[in-house]
Amino acid sequence: MERFTGFEIFRKRTSIDFLGFRKVAAVLSVIMLVGSVVLLIPAVRGLNLSIDFTGGVVLELGYPAAADLDGIRERLAGNGFADAQVQSFGTSRDVLVRVLPREGRENQQVAADILDVLRGAEPGVVLRRTEFVGPQVGDELTEQGALALLFALGGIALYIMFRFQWKFSVGAMVATIHDPLITAGLFALFQVPFDLAVLAALLAIIGYSVNDTVVVFDRIRENFRRVRRGTPVEIMNLSINETLSRTLMTSFVTALVVVAMLLFGGEALRSFSLALIIGILVGTYSSIFVASAVALALGASPTDLMPPKKEQEEIDALP
Repeated sequence: MERFTGFEIFRKRTSIDFLGFRKVAAVLSVIMLVGSVVLLIPAVRGLNLSIDFTGGVVLELGYPAAADLDGIRERLAGNGFADAQVQSFGTSRDVLVRVLPREGRENQQVAADILDVLRGAEPGVVLRRTEFVGPQVGDELTEQGALALLFALGGIALYIMFRFQWKFSVGAMVATIHDPLITAGLFALFQVPFDLAVLAALLAIIGYSVNDTVVVFDRIRENFRRVRRGTPVEIMNLSINETLSRTLMTSFVTALVVVAMLLFGGEALRSFSLALIIGILVGTYSSIFVASAVALALGASPTDLMPPKKEQEEIDALP
């Protein structure tokens, strides 16, 4: 009886020569990575950092009825506050407005101007809380966010090295750095607001990327031990094709949820969900074309993943 392996996109096993495109993929990845690094330079483009990192003014407002968030954004944009972040919290009558600092203007005056603009359309607006976020807080968050990314990457590198072998660890690390860096580069290119939610999305992308890569590497290790004939390229291609259905299905289902967040989650989740969508697409690409190709370029072969001699003898003795 054939073992059930779950829903599969491809009922027949594919035999696509993915690694045959590794040179083209390498050129494409290098172009995207270099472009992302250049775009992230503040003098060139830089990230459109939100108040979480730059400091600014936060106003908590209460409306007498359900607030029209789109109308609030349009009114603020028409009065010189196009960068204002407007979101609801708690109930539909509670609104949070965040504005970047204004050069040459005190934060108290900025808060008063915003309140005057909003009360011009709705006199019943109540100011419940005003908070001024200093630039030093933003600097601390920037530093802590960078450390979080570095610790995540370092932990993943050690995990892959102990589970597989250093050549595969390098491949996984290149793929893992590849995905959030390109995502951040696209955010810089299109000047999408970069806030703490996007930073959390980058950490999630790292986890998603390494998960896909480990699945492929597990199958490569299994086939390196099982397949007696074939070059490393042929065995790696076989492994990628065997896990292709799972990789695409996981990406598709995850993307469905994230697209729903993008369409119906409102302004507060827009940047977060957009980062995840980019990360899913780039992560799927890197798990197929980047991680294994880097390991192969470093000379990965079946001998790197062979079990100890005693364990190998036990495997050979199996019928």
